[in-house]
Amino acid sequence: MGDLFRWLAATDAHPLIAGSVFHYEFEVIHPFADGNGRMGRLWQSLILARLNPLFADIPVESLVHEYQTEYYQTLQESTRLGDSAPFIAFILRMILYAVTTFSPQVSPQVTPQVGRLIVAVKGEMSREALQGALGLQDRKSFRERYLKPALADGLIEMTVPGKPNSRLQKYRLTDKGRHWLQAQRVDM
Repeated sequence: MGDLFRWLAATDAHPLIAGSVFHYEFEVIHPFADGNGRMGRLWQSLILARLNPLFADIPVESLVHEYQTEYYQTLQESTRLGDSAPFIAFILRMILYAVTTFSPQVSPQVTPQVGRLIVAVKGEMSREALQGALGLQDRKSFRERYLKPALADGLIEMTVPGKPNSRLQKYRLTDKGRHWLQAQRVDM
């Protein structure tokens, strides 16, 4: 492990490559009885976060879980070949997928009012139910400060988008809204 950390400190390899190599070598060294995969992925995330803090939000653990079979196959292939290239290529594909799928816009900056609205949304709710959940009386203020900005930012959506004034209209979180909410809970 000492040699691996010295290599990491001295390498001039790009952090995307260095993190992938470190991850692979950590797996090969296998310093713990359990949890080596999680620790290797954690170290890679830390190395990438030093390159750019946005990398800290990449769901590496979730992607590896989703592609677990390929993850272990590429580890074995790299070990069989004595070359980390297949594993590095796999990890870089996962990072590219994550960066293009889970862009920084997933966790946008929102006003405190919009944040309160997102937290209040449970399933599909009418305007009246949302206002009640927030303890707000003024309909116009609610629309201007809460509802419209949340809709414009794509954090919530209408259940009847073709008829915004429908008496049956309700609102629900979008994927973007759910991701924002999840990011807030992680930060708490």
